[in-house]
Amino acid sequence: MNSDSLQHKGQRRQLVEQLAQKYPFHPHILKAMEKVPRHLFVEQGLDHLAYLDRPLPIGVNQTISQPYTVAMQTHLLGLSKWDRVLEIGTGCGYQTAILLELGLSVYSIERHKTLYLQAQKNLHALGYHAVQLHYGDGFDGLPQFAPFKGILITCGIPKIPQSLLEQTTLGGRIVAPVGEEEQTMTVVTRTGVETFEEQTFGAYSFVPMLHGTR
Repeated sequence: MNSDSLQHKGQRRQLVEQLAQKYPFHPHILKAMEKVPRHLFVEQGLDHLAYLDRPLPIGVNQTISQPYTVAMQTHLLGLSKWDRVLEIGTGCGYQTAILLELGLSVYSIERHKTLYLQAQKNLHALGYHAVQLHYGDGFDGLPQFAPFKGILITCGIPKIPQSLLEQTTLGGRIVAPVGEEEQTMTVVTRTGVETFEEQTFGAYSFVPMLHGTR
């Protein structure tokens, strides 16, 4: 695994400055993104692109989200230190690392065995051990660990399944890109036992969320 050079640190600082100009993200989010070495989560040979604000392939037709999207989804969760969060779609583990840097209690599910194993390797190599990584179907969530203060879905979904709605605590939020061909970033807040409030935050494009494991 490549080292975290002064050049990479400088590139991260520049990226964070660009993100701060685009949107008033919470300083703690920007600090986390300046600390986590994104180039260590991308495919070999693509590290020179790691600090551009763009998605990159990570294998099995999946991508690591562009930094702006990672920052926005994290921002919309609105969580505080020690809050319990469920991430659907671990991918390479980059978003997971950002959540861990914020001091959250992180649970994450990945349906692709190769990515699940790669995320474990990436996170452990960087010293991120306080995380519950699970290989499984994201549509099921992790009811054995519910309720969650936040659920972050990192893939496009036509509608948020009832199984995940039921795993949020009162006042908890689900942040998800909802839609078919193009998605709308959506925040669903649980306002009662069976009531939810929905807000939308612009158009995005994600790989689709699929059933089952591979």
